[in-house]
Parts: sequence; C-alpha cells; structure tokens
Amino acid sequence: MADNAKLTLRLLNAEGGFLKEKVDILLRNQTLSGLKKATVTVSKAVTVTGLSGPPHGLYRMEIDPPSYLTLNRFVSVGSGNKDALEIIFPIDPKKVSKVIFPKFTALPDGARSLLERSDEVLSFKGKTGQELYGALDDLRCAGMLNLLSKAGSTPAGDGRTVLDFLREGQLRELRGDRFFAVVPKELREEVKNSVAAGLFRKVSGALHHLPGQFSGFSDAGSFKTHDRYGNLQLTFFMKGNECVADIDIDDASGLEHVFQVINNLLPGNSTHPYAIRDILLVHQKLDPGYRFKL
Repeated sequence: MADNAKLTLRLLNAEGGFLKEKVDILLRNQTLSGLKKATVTVSKAVTVTGLSGPPHGLYRMEIDPPSYLTLNRFVSVGSGNKDALEIIFPIDPKKVSKVIFPKFTALPDGARSLLERSDEVLSFKGKTGQELYGALDDLRCAGMLNLLSKAGSTPAGDGRTVLDFLREGQLRELRGDRFFAVVPKELREEVKNSVAAGLFRKVSGALHHLPGQFSGFSDAGSFKTHDRYGNLQLTFFMKGNECVADIDIDDASGLEHVFQVINNLLPGNSTHPYAIRDILLVHQKLDPGYRFKL
C-alpha cells in the first residue's frame, strides 16, 4: 500500500514529562528496503508520517535523544488513527549537570533518624544529620536516597518496613550503589522469618564483603526481595550480638528490559544510581525524591 501510514509517539522521561529536546528517530522497515528518519523537538506528542502500513508495517525503531539513553524496539504501523505509543527514556548519567536533592527536613522520619545517629561514616566522621546529608557528593546521596526509598516501601514481616529498623541503626560507609550500616539484629531475624511469607528469598551473599573497618564479623545470610527489577538485597554479618548489613539494590538488567536500552550502552550505566532511580520510578512507582538538571 502507499506510504500514507503514520506513527504518533509520546516520548517521556522517568518522571512522566516530555523530553523537551530535539531527538532523532530512525524507522527501518523489516520487509521493505525503506528507512525513515525524522528529527523532532519533543514538547508534546510527535507524529512521524510517510510510513508503510500493513502488510509491510513492521519497523525497527531507534530513538536517540541527546540527554537520555538510546532506545530501540519493534513497532507495527497501521494506517488508522490509534492511540499514541508511549516510550519512557532513562537518563544518560553523563548528561546530568546538576542533581537537585530534597531538603533534609523533607526526608522521611526514618531517613532523618538514621542520619542523625550516624557520626562514624567513612570520610564524614563527626558529621551527623543535616550536616552529614549536606556533605555527601551527588552519587553517594543519590544512591542513599534510592535505598532509603526502597527500604521505606519494603515490609520486614512484623508490620514494619526495613526503614523502620534502619532508623535505629548507624551508617558506617556510603557508596553510590550500596551502604553498610550497623543495624538491630532484630532486622535480620524478621527478614529471615519473612522468607516463609514470601516477602524475601534467601540468596547467595558470596559477592558481598564487608569493608576493612569491620573485623571479626561472619556471614549471617543474604536476602532479596522478589521484584523482577530493582530488588532490595540485605546481606548480614554478625559478631556476637552486633549486626552489620550490606544493603544494595540489584539492577537485574532493568535498563535493558524495563526501557529496552540498546545492549552496548549498558556497561558503566546499568548500576549507576541515576539508572536505579529511573527503574524505581518507572517499574515500581517509587520516587527517591531527587531531580536532574540537564
């Protein structure tokens, strides 16, 4: 049939807003030799015209925005009017010029309590509460807020969330993808017991090791939530009655599957805290609370 079919797209960021920048769209027909290229500024839904419809309407589409990761997927184009196809793009961490974090007073009570109790964080010793929060670099702060957001939505088996237990703990080391904290040993027992209820599953903790500031602790089990992407993992270590947890979010190829990011763009991005934030926003509807300035 004639090339009179069209495709309407809603190109959004993880927060649900239009990309608000110029993007390149490539549509390669899978049965014909045609290649359609369109460059559009995305401030609203955009429509690509001049496409083939059935029976030759199958295209491989690649979209490359300047500030977001390139996505690709197969689309079937018809000649009738249809609802716009919505595509959500994860941020390209290299294009973030500034991160806008929530004020300390806007953090959940459990998060503030944890920070106020933490005066021995590696590289930030002596700082607590708002002073500690303000001293964190962007990657550490983003990673911490990702984890606290997920912890606040994760039940621990006794009517409390993981964050409810963490508020009684102390942070000892923060990294972009995880943190280490002294936690109540009750947290380990509740998480361990919650396996039977299907809240967590027991997994190997072989790849998780305590940093050098801890000595004499032995492995006490590792547990992970059942989320398909962006699951919370708690790996415990015990020394007598002392309990330390290595807490991280497992990406589990979320960028590739949730967003359909092209595979060769994943190395270096898949465990970046900004990528984890977008996975939490889109896949789990959890908002760590910070925003990007491009």
